[in-house]
Amino acid sequence: MISTRRIAAIAALAAGVAGLAAPMASAADAPAAGQLNPMTTLDTLVADQIPAEHRAELPPLSRQLGELNKVTQLQQLNALHQVTDLVAPVTGLLT
Repeated sequence: MISTRRIAAIAALAAGVAGLAAPMASAADAPAAGQLNPMTTLDTLVADQIPAEHRAELPPLSRQLGELNKVTQLQQLNALHQVTDLVAPVTGLLT
């Protein structure tokens, strides 16, 4: 059976941890207004890691991800085209 002292010690420890965690949670900066845009945040974080003289040489991360999305869509379209080419003689479709 758990003694009363152990229960009181656990409760005091939990209260202490909660007391330490509360100021840390409120210290985080909140966005000024509106919703937080994750792509803008990523662009800012990546740009901060690149030296100032080289920032102009690289496109923003959001543009790089957009190009990657276009490539993925083209690959999917190409895969679909390969499937329709195989099926076209059977169905009588012209591609």
